[in-house]
Amino acid sequence: MSKMSRREFLSSLLAGMGAIAVDQVLIACGVKPNLEVPTATNVPPTSVPSQPSTPTSTTVSPTKSTSKTSVPTPVQSETALSPSATPPGMPDLVVARGGEPEDLVRRALAALGGIEKFVPKGAKVIVKPNICVAYHTYEYAATTNPWVVGALVKMCLEAGASSVQVMDYGFGGTPQEAYTISGIAEQVKAAGGEMAYMPGFKYITTEIPNGVDLKKSDIFEDILKADVLIDVPIAKHHGEARLTLGMKNWMGVIRNRSAIHQNLGQRIADLNTLIRPKLTVVDAVRILMANGPTGGDLNDVKKLDTVIASPDIVAADSYATTLFGMKPDDIDYIRIGAAMGLGRSDLGSLKIEEI
Repeated sequence: MSKMSRREFLSSLLAGMGAIAVDQVLIACGVKPNLEVPTATNVPPTSVPSQPSTPTSTTVSPTKSTSKTSVPTPVQSETALSPSATPPGMPDLVVARGGEPEDLVRRALAALGGIEKFVPKGAKVIVKPNICVAYHTYEYAATTNPWVVGALVKMCLEAGASSVQVMDYGFGGTPQEAYTISGIAEQVKAAGGEMAYMPGFKYITTEIPNGVDLKKSDIFEDILKADVLIDVPIAKHHGEARLTLGMKNWMGVIRNRSAIHQNLGQRIADLNTLIRPKLTVVDAVRILMANGPTGGDLNDVKKLDTVIASPDIVAADSYATTLFGMKPDDIDYIRIGAAMGLGRSDLGSLKIEEI
């Protein structure tokens, strides 16, 4: 966590952001534009609480690209349809509960054998959070908790990464506004990382050899070239997909999100045959229970102070469904992803360590 307290951070942020026009098509998260979406200046001062260290709930049941160059399977892929291997002797999945976000992340990854298991010295790392909206601070659980992201950046650099970039393709206002209002930019900078923007000319038409329905897509070039990808979604409700979790979070690295909404579950799974993170860390510090993906009402937010971590993206997403009273098979892309061999959704057979 940065030296600035969260209350001070929020006060300064809300005082400086002003009214932001949300006039872009809300295609990034699969929702129709709403010309009367509230800006952060509409939030009453009393509705943005500081984040206490004691959890309130910890009981949870288990345009086109200008380039048309085809790019091979990204270097971070191991085998096209096999999940990242769990280090020998380590649990398949870790759930850490109760505590501040950085503490949750550190405890979860320590139980997986340490960040060094996933980030070799000299690696170029990209951390991909969900920065879906440019008009809510993190309390509204529409964007990944900034302290969770900051902790991952800090730990990657401690492991010897040569660079750590954080990026997402959001909507509403400019990318600078989205990064700043989410609170993620401040924490990434404090941790020594770089907030990177995603200009249109860097999307490359890329074949998806193992895709069933999605055979190619314009994908951001840096994602394809990174040594290590770390997926850090927030767990939240979604009107069409039911939940946004790790697998769906990769929609933020493709250019044409409208196309993927056709046959959404299959196409998300298809995209995940190509983009293979070494580690998935699901932010469930605050989860959005309804009216996702954009949210906007604190009554829809449930504070759990929980982090889920696994090298298996399907397993991480599968466990996250239980936070919403669901099962893995309730989410199309999880069910399809497991059937395609992208990971394991059978929670009963996984070695799960709960801290």
